[in-house]
Amino acid sequence: MTGDRRADRRGVVAWAMYDWANSVFSVTVISAFFPLFLKQYWSSGVDPTVSTFQLGLANAAGGIVVAILSPMLGAIADQGGTRRRFLALFTALAIVMTAGLQFVARGDWPLAIALYAVAGIGFSGATAFYDALIVDVASPRRLDQVSALGFALGYLGGGLLFAVNVAMTLWPDRFGLESAAHAVRVSFGMVALWWALFSLPLFFFVRESAARSRDSGWTVARAGLRQLVQTLREARKWRAVTVFLLASWLYLDGVGTIARMAVDYGLALGFDERQLIVALLITQFVGFPAALAFGRLGAHFGARRMILIGLGAYVVAAVWGYFMRSAWEFYVLAIIVGLVQGGVQLLSRSFFARIIPAGRSAEFFGFYNMVGRVATVVGPLLVGLTAITTGSSRASILVIVVLFVAGGLLLLFVDEEGAIRVARDSRAAAASRRAC
Repeated sequence: MTGDRRADRRGVVAWAMYDWANSVFSVTVISAFFPLFLKQYWSSGVDPTVSTFQLGLANAAGGIVVAILSPMLGAIADQGGTRRRFLALFTALAIVMTAGLQFVARGDWPLAIALYAVAGIGFSGATAFYDALIVDVASPRRLDQVSALGFALGYLGGGLLFAVNVAMTLWPDRFGLESAAHAVRVSFGMVALWWALFSLPLFFFVRESAARSRDSGWTVARAGLRQLVQTLREARKWRAVTVFLLASWLYLDGVGTIARMAVDYGLALGFDERQLIVALLITQFVGFPAALAFGRLGAHFGARRMILIGLGAYVVAAVWGYFMRSAWEFYVLAIIVGLVQGGVQLLSRSFFARIIPAGRSAEFFGFYNMVGRVATVVGPLLVGLTAITTGSSRASILVIVVLFVAGGLLLLFVDEEGAIRVARDSRAAAASRRAC
């Protein structure tokens, strides 16, 4: 029994280490260096509102592909017990594309956007299968805490490498680099290497639940597609899941848009890039303890209540961002976001894991990822289009407030207890079938 508990703890830590591994992409690439390099290097000389639109296009480009593929691939993975295999495939795709960014020449923004978009496909696809594996390492009672551990390690790992990358750009000569631009290029390669190295524990130590069938190839694919069609037909049965997906689409759209567009917004307001980098570091290191705290608070007070509190803080942050004029105000914004960003995301992940049926986690997290990818299409495009049509970057941030408010209101209508009861019955039925 002691050995089983030790193996379970090892599986939890190995699973959470993937957050440590892939968060460097979301911090160093998505939130910081890609928008900076796109505006100042790959799109140098272009009007700021046009480069904002380009960034919105880059963030949206791969979204539709992943949105279409995720539920289908998830259903197939559940049938064949191949969640780790799909995770490895999408991770490798993202790592290779990220490494390729270091070789893009000045002014070649189309190639930069293409590599970034494909890397985003890999990142989001891998995240869906990674999230689905949480049900293989955590009991329903521990979902909030295990999800929190992943996000906390993500903030810490992402923040550590990002701090090194920032130091490289500030003092390139001390690292044997030619310039800050050279440091950014090397940082893209370091992100790829870090991601590859720290993903390994998951593939060695996380045990995936058994496949439903021993069949393979087209037989499994057809079974997965049939299951997907059946799920869509039974949408009414999973009404609470559907309402939650709609709610999370709206408010996670706002969360993701702020993460992806904050640096670009700060640059458009005229803030110095070093001030913006410091703000991102603040967000990372505030986010580490805040994520752990949110996991405990969610377990004690309920995930939905804590998500709503986080969304309220985001509304305050967005309104604050509209009126801010100085760097210290941007730092306050970074602290507010750091306190709630991970909490909203980690509790949404564990809340969803708690209400979905047994044995179909990859399929349902495929839908969850589909919603997330559609969000990355809509939010950044809304911000980009608002900026370019009004000629004001400030006006674009108010669009995000609507997303938080609408998502929070919908979340109130999710029948959590009913959904958990249906999911519990599904797990009991699945266990009974396995016993037979």
